[in-house]
Amino acid sequence: IRLLPPEVADKIAAGEVIERPVSVAKELVENALDAGADDIRIEVVQGGRRLIRVSDNGCGIPAAEVELAFSRHATSKLSSADDLYRVQTLGFRGEALASMDAVSRLTLTTRPADEEAGSLVRVEGGQIIDREALGRPVGTTVLVENLFFNTPARLKFLRSDATEAGHIARLASSYALAYADRRITLQNNGRLVLRTTGTGALLDAIIAIYGLDVAEQTLIVPPSESPGGIRVSGI
Repeated sequence: IRLLPPEVADKIAAGEVIERPVSVAKELVENALDAGADDIRIEVVQGGRRLIRVSDNGCGIPAAEVELAFSRHATSKLSSADDLYRVQTLGFRGEALASMDAVSRLTLTTRPADEEAGSLVRVEGGQIIDREALGRPVGTTVLVENLFFNTPARLKFLRSDATEAGHIARLASSYALAYADRRITLQNNGRLVLRTTGTGALLDAIIAIYGLDVAEQTLIVPPSESPGGIRVSGI
């Protein structure tokens, strides 16, 4: 019995979080929502295996904490075991970025509102290879390229580009319905797939995703009439 080298252990741990491109999109969109973003843009190339970029206008990451954000189990969302009983965020384990950077070439740019300059960090296979300051709007952009470039066995089991892109489209649609007050945009290979208005009206989100014909046949039951919350039928 022997301890695994850190680089091997990191790849194994990453596989528990990042199973396919949609896993990357899910973690990044949830981070954007937790950061308070109301404008989230997702870009995908070749089903996400070539490129996934998620940009938001959330609170951003302070320059002093950017590199720490790539450490496993580093999170701003809880600090003690008791916090686990009152988690109100979509993520809290602090494993997303660490898992992504272990199996991809990742670039993160970010700026919080109280800092004049933003930060750029490039990570490849779990190693930080570049760090610099740059100008950018408040928020965060994470670019994940060449997913599973260093884990060919995982890459081999991905489906076609269309199938992987379809998983990401369904994910974006689900969050667009759950967060009708956020603008969510999805582009696949440069083609606009989804764009919601972020008005907060569920019907507007339904129109953006399913079209006017489906929206006209949809009955939205107000929360006061539905103990379980808003119910949508007809889709």
